Amino acid sequence: MKRRIIEIDEVRCDGCGLCANACHEGAIGIVDGKAKLLRDDYCDGMGDCLPACPRDAIRFVEREAAAYDEAAVTAYRAAKAGEKPLPCGCPGTASRTIEHNEGESCACAGEAPSRLTNFPVQIQLAPVRAPYFDSADLLIAADCTAYACGAFHERFIKGRATVIGCPKLDGVNYAEKLAAILASNDIRSVTLTRILVPCCGGLERMAKEALRNCGKNIPLEVVTIGMDGGIVRTERG
Repeated sequence: MKRRIIEIDEVRCDGCGLCANACHEGAIGIVDGKAKLLRDDYCDGMGDCLPACPRDAIRFVEREAAAYDEAAVTAYRAAKAGEKPLPCGCPGTASRTIEHNEGESCACAGEAPSRLTNFPVQIQLAPVRAPYFDSADLLIAADCTAYACGAFHERFIKGRATVIGCPKLDGVNYAEKLAAILASNDIRSVTLTRILVPCCGGLERMAKEALRNCGKNIPLEVVTIGMDGGIVRTERG
């Protein structure tokens, strides 16, 4: 059958093992110092390994591949249960939900409490699937918007799951990753914050492409913020 599956660029790969650690199905291993897709039928095509790769050496392709075999994966994981995980896992890529007590203030922010409820937030590091995405309103924020808008936590992060990025700095197209997040979770709405500069238009285009390709009808709100922190315009579509 022809389906979506990962492909690893051996030239880019430095053998760090982070992708193998992120792949809960055991589809990836380190062979001769390089990451390898060991079995097609262990790869579920969800891409948890993509954000774990610091070299951007993994991508999705459409090709002939054996169907994902959940039973085989379950048996493999049971057999491996007594082994220790790879020692090279990075704590910064481990997803977590952040809980705040009502009225609690962050020591580094004085009286302004943090409203962030998930980590990591960088689009490339964010998992495709996570509990905090379930029934969530998603905020896709250009990096600079949080610095320009003083009330960003209260106005935009509060009550939303958050991912951030800057395509100009990262040099990647987030559309596929964002589409995977939207397709794999019950996202109720998307809010995108951008700065009134041309390069932020790239993030807006990628978000709209992801919404078109995710197979769902999810409402989008685009909020454009000026460099002085004021809201220039709000568009819904």
